[in-house]
Amino acid sequence: MRADLAILEVKLGHRFTQSELLRRALTHSSLASETRGGSAPLSDNEQLEFLGDAVLGMVVSDVLFRRFPLFKEGELSTVKARLVSAAHLHGVARRLDLGEYLELGRGEEMSGGRSKKTLLVDALEAIIAAIYLDGGLGPASRFIVEQVMDGQMVFDQEAGTDIQPAVANFKEALRELAKTQKLPEPRYAMIREQGPEHAKVFTIEVRVGKDCTGQAEARTKKIAAQRAARAAYERLLAAAPVAELPAECQPQSEPRL
Repeated sequence: MRADLAILEVKLGHRFTQSELLRRALTHSSLASETRGGSAPLSDNEQLEFLGDAVLGMVVSDVLFRRFPLFKEGELSTVKARLVSAAHLHGVARRLDLGEYLELGRGEEMSGGRSKKTLLVDALEAIIAAIYLDGGLGPASRFIVEQVMDGQMVFDQEAGTDIQPAVANFKEALRELAKTQKLPEPRYAMIREQGPEHAKVFTIEVRVGKDCTGQAEARTKKIAAQRAARAAYERLLAAAPVAELPAECQPQSEPRL
C-alpha cells in the first residue's frame, strides 16, 4: 500500500475486523490482472463496487424518504441523483485522499490512475460495500450519512440505522430564524483544532446576538459548523412561539438542501 491503512480507517470512521475487505476495495482490476495473469478469479474491487452502489442508493433513498415525507417522487429523485452522482462522489473520494491508497497496475499507475475520477468513485463505492460486509448496515449507513451526505442528516446511533427527522441545513435555518427575530447574522469561529494531521477534530462556535451561542466538534469544519448551528437553532426555536415563525423555520417543514 502507498499509505497506512490505519490512517484511512480513521478517516472512514470504521476499523475493519476483516482487513482484506478494505484491501480488496482499494485494488483495481489492472493490478489483479497483472498479478494473477488474468486466469484466476480476481480479488479486485469490481464486485464490491456493484454492491456498494446498491447499498449507497438504498441508504440515501431511505434517509430522504424519512427526512422529507412531503416531497414528491420527482423531488426525492432529484436530490438523490445529486447525492449519488459521480461528480459528488468524486469530491468525497478526494476529501478522503483515496488516491493515495489505491493499488494499481503498472499501466494505470503510469497514466495517472490515482487521480482518475472513475477509479476514485469506483473505490469509494467499493469501500461502502466493504464497510457493509465487515460491520453491517449500521456502520455503512453512518459512513454514508457523515461522508456522502455531509453529516447534515442526523444519524441516531442508539436506533441503529434509523434516521431521525431533522433540519437538513441548520446553518441556513439558523440564518432565517435569526432574521425573523431581528437578530444579526450568525457569526462562526474556530475554537479549537486538535489531534494528529490525519485525524483532526475541529470545534466551531456560532454566536447569534449577545445571548445565543452553539458549539460543536466534528472531523470536518463543515460538519462541526452544522452541528453548532443546530444547537443555536434549537435554542432560538424553543424561545420563539411556533405560530410566529415563517414556514421554513417551523419544525417538520420542507427545508432546502
